[in-house]
Amino acid sequence: MTDIRKDTANTQSMTVVVTGASGRTGSRVAQAARAAGLTVRAASRARGFDWEDPTTWADTLRDSDAAYLVYPSDVGAPAAAEGVGALAREAVGLGVRRLVLLSARGEAQALPTEEALASSGADWTVVRASWFAQNFSEGPLVEGLRHGELVFPAGEVREPFVDLRDVGEVVAAVLASGDRYVGRTLEVTGPRLLTWREAVAEISEATGVKMTYTPAPVRAYGQTLAGFGVPTEEVELLIEVFEGLMDGRNARLTDDVRQVLGREARDFGEFVREAASAGAWHV
Repeated sequence: MTDIRKDTANTQSMTVVVTGASGRTGSRVAQAARAAGLTVRAASRARGFDWEDPTTWADTLRDSDAAYLVYPSDVGAPAAAEGVGALAREAVGLGVRRLVLLSARGEAQALPTEEALASSGADWTVVRASWFAQNFSEGPLVEGLRHGELVFPAGEVREPFVDLRDVGEVVAAVLASGDRYVGRTLEVTGPRLLTWREAVAEISEATGVKMTYTPAPVRAYGQTLAGFGVPTEEVELLIEVFEGLMDGRNARLTDDVRQVLGREARDFGEFVREAASAGAWHV
């Protein structure tokens, strides 16, 4: 296994802005970046940074060396391309040329955002992630599992669920590796394909609690989200995204985690055992 700290001999004074630093991916990126010897500058609303308020960007970016960009709501949201492009251009203008964007594997709606980053003048890298393993233990899917049933519009499609710790370590390694990954798009996946039904079965076995998976039509699932108060525009985006992503286009593995980190990606079973031990699905 490659220790990414070995790549940071010349980056000990490197300061990295991590947007969404308290969120699902940003917290893992921040942790991995610190472990790699980088100085992390957390960017969040609580710390004065707001994606929707460009006047807050400069103070966060100034005097840093690189930034990790994760757009709130979804990288394929209608406002994402404009927001990421504008922030990237401001960063470049402030001398922060090294930018890494978290994108979604197989999501056509994300392509304009990736293109906006690439055309900003930055030394960019895009990290496209498959479906997060932690989506089963953190976020809106958890309550269903805690009550014994996951209803979701994934049919019987297979997905290479990726552990968020691997995403964080890949981003940190990319930032600490100089120009090695500039201008490249990486796709990070887990090491095996599972259907949502198989994933729920593994969670059920690890917890000793009966859990089932019920596939739902995409539009019916969208109506459920609307009933929970999700804004109409966001519901329509999610319906469009799910209709594309759940067609099997991502049912293949990549080797990018091993290529970057020098080890195999964490298996879904490892995530499940650890999350179960931590009580993720305990009612």
